[in-house]
Amino acid sequence: MNVEKALDLIRTIPDYPKPGVIFKDITPLLANGNALHAITDALSAFATPSACIAGIEARGFIFASTVAANLHRGFIPIRKSGKLPFTTHKKSYALEYGEASIEIHIDAIAPGQEVLLIDDVLATGGTMCAAIELIAQCGGVVTGIATVIEIPILEGRNRISSLYPSIPIHALMIS
Repeated sequence: MNVEKALDLIRTIPDYPKPGVIFKDITPLLANGNALHAITDALSAFATPSACIAGIEARGFIFASTVAANLHRGFIPIRKSGKLPFTTHKKSYALEYGEASIEIHIDAIAPGQEVLLIDDVLATGGTMCAAIELIAQCGGVVTGIATVIEIPILEGRNRISSLYPSIPIHALMIS
């Protein structure tokens, strides 16, 4: 299966999780092994030769872990607050429909380590910017951002690019 056919499996759910939000449901894509493989291969192409793979909870974990396994690289979880058992760095940020905090273990990334940062959707860019800051606090260097879906009307790419102009941003689908 090619990437375009895999992306066609994503369905739109209006007013979820609250009125006015248009949710992109990736579960039909995930349920199809050929589609998941195509997306994993496409996202894997954005990793530098020595980058580890970081994923943002929850759906970003799915894609980041498949990419890490595909490339035989380490996977770094960036989790919601209170979910990691060891000492963490924490960053709060605004979502398109609320506020949240994410954390990373303080020793998750070696100083100077290159990181490909993966999430399922790039919306306002708040989660990505928080994750970039957490990776930097560990001493890591984000060498690329990869998402399955980008929602350009929410201007996340512009937000990230204005703060981190040297980080390339890749999206498989613009919605």
